[in-house]
Amino acid sequence: MIRRLAGEGVPKAQIASRLGISRTTVIKAVASDAPPKYERKDAPTSFTPFEPLVRQLLRDTPDMPATVIAERVGWTGSITWFRDNVRRLRPQLRPVDPADRLIWRPGDAAQCDLWFPPKKIGLEDGTKSLLPVMVITCAHSRFMVGRMIPTRHTEDLVLAMWELIEELGAVPRRLIWDNESGIGRGRRHAEGVAAFAGVLATTVQRLKPHDPESKGVVERRNGYYETSFMPGRSFESPADFNTQFTDWLRVANARVVRTIKAKPIDRLDADRSAMLPLPPVPPAVGWVNRVRLGRDYYVRVDSSDYSVDPAVIGRFVDVHADLARVEVRHEGRLVAAHTRVWARGMTIADPAHVAAAKVLREQFQRPRPAADPDAGLVRDLADYDRAFGLVDVVTGEVA
Repeated sequence: MIRRLAGEGVPKAQIASRLGISRTTVIKAVASDAPPKYERKDAPTSFTPFEPLVRQLLRDTPDMPATVIAERVGWTGSITWFRDNVRRLRPQLRPVDPADRLIWRPGDAAQCDLWFPPKKIGLEDGTKSLLPVMVITCAHSRFMVGRMIPTRHTEDLVLAMWELIEELGAVPRRLIWDNESGIGRGRRHAEGVAAFAGVLATTVQRLKPHDPESKGVVERRNGYYETSFMPGRSFESPADFNTQFTDWLRVANARVVRTIKAKPIDRLDADRSAMLPLPPVPPAVGWVNRVRLGRDYYVRVDSSDYSVDPAVIGRFVDVHADLARVEVRHEGRLVAAHTRVWARGMTIADPAHVAAAKVLREQFQRPRPAADPDAGLVRDLADYDRAFGLVDVVTGEVA
């Protein structure tokens, strides 16, 4: 208002009188190029003597908590005031971590991750649980594949990776993961991951901490699934989820991606042609175990127990399970086959195995026929000698 009146040629004294403000205020407003703002002049505070020490600690350890810094520098005043000052200084002293623009060549990389849909899925025992979904996005084409899995164990992660790679029809030269415990931690892969990568002739690359940009393609897809796939859907079982998710991915892969200005399905052939071929022999994946079958004729896979033909009690059996089926073999012969359950702590019994165990139990408990009471009795010393072999082998007489 002051600037508008001054622009119309109204004298400053008249402006001050009309608006009820001082003439000095009018003069400053006309000379200023921004609205008036109160700014407190810099002056020493109780934090000022400690600021050099705080800056040094933050420069050496940027994430040190404010309470620890206060203890190190000997602060005895208000911790809230101290935290405010540390919060002001911390961004200035944090190391710079620039992010480069990444260029993804065809066939070079596929980014892998676990997505947890924000809706519980019904399981076989009537309970509901939040289950992980293995998702893989080809970095060049942005083509997406995914499948819900029962656990985050290495066996299930490697199983799902192999099934999704088979769905792609070729092997990306790099499978990029973050520090998922089922894939590996530190410098070591989890057991079985290196062998899996060796059979496929690919590289399982685990990113260093604080490097989200290198896996940003698949991370952004996780948010896309929650906003475009999940709303308004319900799922009766994990199989129902996988069916709906697979159908939706066909539609999503045919949509134009803004960053590449193309449809993933249209770029998939170029991506796939630069990938490695599928191995001639599939990798050994899944839950594999060799145990001696005990009197309790059940074997455990994950956290559930599955019955086995009790005829092989006491013998070694080979247990193999994938995402859908559990099989037990003895010397190559199938002695148990079950549908794998995803609920935890269940006992799965085949009625034929229970009936066979009942028959064997009754046979074991049936009384045996009594032996001849006179059999084996020693009537005299000659019988005693014959019983212990003290007889001449030529004449048959007692020695």
